[in-house]
Amino acid sequence: MDTKVQTKLGLGHQKMFIDGEFVDSVSGNTVEVENPANEEIVGTVPDGNEEDARIALKSSSAAQAKWAAMPAVERGNILIALAEKIKENRERLARMLSIEMGKTYKLALGEVDVAADFINFPAQAARRLEGDIFPSDFPNEHIMIHKVPYGVTVGIAAWNFPFALSCRKIGPSLTAGNVMVVKPPSVTPITVLELGKLAVEAGVPKGVLNIVTGGGRTMGSELVRNKLTRLVSMTGSTSTGQQIFSMCADNLTAVRLELGGKAPFILLEDGDVDKAVEAAVVSRHLNSGQVCTCPERFYIHDAVYDEFVEKYVAATKKLKMGDPLHPETDLGPKVSGYELEQMEKMVERALNQGCKLVLGGKRPDGEDFKRGHWYEPTILTEATNEMSIMRDEVFGVVSPIMRIQSFEHALRLANDSDYGLSAFLFTNDVRKIQRAVLELDFGEIYVNRQMGEQRQGFHNGYKLSGTGGEDGKYGLENYLEKKTFYVNFS
Repeated sequence: MDTKVQTKLGLGHQKMFIDGEFVDSVSGNTVEVENPANEEIVGTVPDGNEEDARIALKSSSAAQAKWAAMPAVERGNILIALAEKIKENRERLARMLSIEMGKTYKLALGEVDVAADFINFPAQAARRLEGDIFPSDFPNEHIMIHKVPYGVTVGIAAWNFPFALSCRKIGPSLTAGNVMVVKPPSVTPITVLELGKLAVEAGVPKGVLNIVTGGGRTMGSELVRNKLTRLVSMTGSTSTGQQIFSMCADNLTAVRLELGGKAPFILLEDGDVDKAVEAAVVSRHLNSGQVCTCPERFYIHDAVYDEFVEKYVAATKKLKMGDPLHPETDLGPKVSGYELEQMEKMVERALNQGCKLVLGGKRPDGEDFKRGHWYEPTILTEATNEMSIMRDEVFGVVSPIMRIQSFEHALRLANDSDYGLSAFLFTNDVRKIQRAVLELDFGEIYVNRQMGEQRQGFHNGYKLSGTGGEDGKYGLENYLEKKTFYVNFS
């Protein structure tokens, strides 16, 4: 990694986007944004507080009625124009993402593409917002279910895919006739703030989309607790989601939460080992393992355990760690020093509990890695389901592997978790696949392939992995309330 190149890449000061204007915080305070690859400060953003949140919410509230009254196809066309603006700025946005988050440039390009699609997909469906008509028990009467927007919504995005996750919320919310105040994460806010400029160019009316930055206990708390807010959509940690769920109780604000995961990766004795290894390498190490749907615990049948471990270690060794902006880089750094330290502690605890280290387990050597939050891909064998490494979310390039003896054994272990976001299954037995559909207690299951949901699907979690869900027609419906009309014409 050429750190000399990295230190020259400044992103400057980015302002909040409120009521169609670019503004600093009322207090004038700012927050520094770090490049996790070398710990250089690459930009600043406003450190907004409760007052800034109230200003943004009032702006959104004032804009909502007119936006909702606009024909849905017109709203959709404006959002399609916003998606096009994102595509036009693809390389610039990806470069910003790579610098502030540490993800590889090629992955950042993919995130920008997905972000545009997250807006484009629901916008294209604007003409297909559906209600229902039911027969009445009374003569000369219709029962009509009309679906209407909630009003002011709040979108809170996680730091691992800040741009895409923000757009994942903006697209369906605004298509449905809502307005939204978006709060990007404090550690990776800059690229999301660029959406304000693109929104102006696309013709999004002022107040329909506001983007604010600030701390969770000040700005975030006010956005969630304020009576103007009628729906909160948040992607992030389970602990933060639980706090938001509790804060929404006072006003009975609707909540959509996509939270942590502890995805099991199951390979049975009849599964394709090479295909499983390929999927595991990609799925575990994408975005340096900082993906909620990554496989976090591996359950490998004893008959193929040794073969899988040998091939998985060999394939993982080929991954290239270094400058995120280099086109051949596979692995960047962790997003922050805090996240790195937490992962180190989890690996140390796993080794103390009896895991065997077969790869990695430390920060990389060499001049290129003296600065930044780097950690080698780590593989641990002989894990047991009672170990914390198999129960607590790691969110990094650590793969704990456990032996299993049967499909029933795997099902029992996989479901023995507080999380239920995603799961992986590799088998060629159709009967076991169909059983898994019914018996795996997870909202998203990948069978014989690597992770990666699609726009027309539905991304949701069970248990402590969230409530609500996103994407597709069901995700769009999550931003609509139902209003029932009993129309008597006798």
